[in-house]
Amino acid sequence: MDIWFSQMDTNNVKTSVRVDKQLYSGQSEYQRIDVFKSLEFGKMIVLDGEIIFSEADEFIYNEMIVHVPMSVHPEVKNVLVIGGGDGGVARTLIQYPEIECIDVVEPDEMFVQVSQKFFPETAKGFEDPRVNVHNMDGLRFLRRCTDQYDLIINDSTDPFGHTAGLFTKEFYGSCYRALKEDGIMVYQHGSPFYDEDEEAFRAMHSKVYRSFPISRVYQASIPTCPAGYWMFGFASKKYHPLKDFKPKKWEKREIQTWYYTTNLHKGAFMLPKYVEDLLKEEEVLAKKKKRGD
Repeated sequence: MDIWFSQMDTNNVKTSVRVDKQLYSGQSEYQRIDVFKSLEFGKMIVLDGEIIFSEADEFIYNEMIVHVPMSVHPEVKNVLVIGGGDGGVARTLIQYPEIECIDVVEPDEMFVQVSQKFFPETAKGFEDPRVNVHNMDGLRFLRRCTDQYDLIINDSTDPFGHTAGLFTKEFYGSCYRALKEDGIMVYQHGSPFYDEDEEAFRAMHSKVYRSFPISRVYQASIPTCPAGYWMFGFASKKYHPLKDFKPKKWEKREIQTWYYTTNLHKGAFMLPKYVEDLLKEEEVLAKKKKRGD
């Protein structure tokens, strides 16, 4: 039997992956969770009809959202991961011995359990004693935090549905307060390639740009993401992702990677012209609003 899983990237574009079989399907309090075994990408986890990650390419996302800030901030001890129920971000973070505490705030307990059952190599980060999983809303958790974290990673899925509160001006302001005076926040920024996604991409950058003194965007190529092109945001109270980048110091760690390199780090911030243009447009508008024009 010829079985395909398809996700709608836009109303006019569909991504289809041939699958061998469906391994799991369930409905949590927050979302539908499906696990498929595909021929090209290995096992894939799907939330509400959208591929979140696959065994074949999850390393790209996790390396880029972790190693970029970790190679810039000189001393990360306390980390907050918003979302992160699959464990991939935690698994990448535990490679850094200087980190003392990793709080993972994932409201969907079923998502964590499914990830542990079907993706043990990804979820093994939860086994580290430094990792604490909190099954609660990320924004509610943040509201009680002040001057606590060196690094915040927003690993939530998208700006709609039950995670919508994690993409608001209040959320970014709460992240700012929860960070120490030299803290960094990184987050998945989506992709502006399709017109249907551009508005959310613009709005996200505008809110972060107004909340942090340093705000930059970087990129990665991830096959199972819409258009195969994904963006991340880097926001900081103090450190610039290129000016304060210490490649030799990071390379001495001898962390094994499959995607991230210190050369790639620098290149990831060199964006296509159309992305640069829309980011600049939002920055100009944000400055006008600040002046009251």
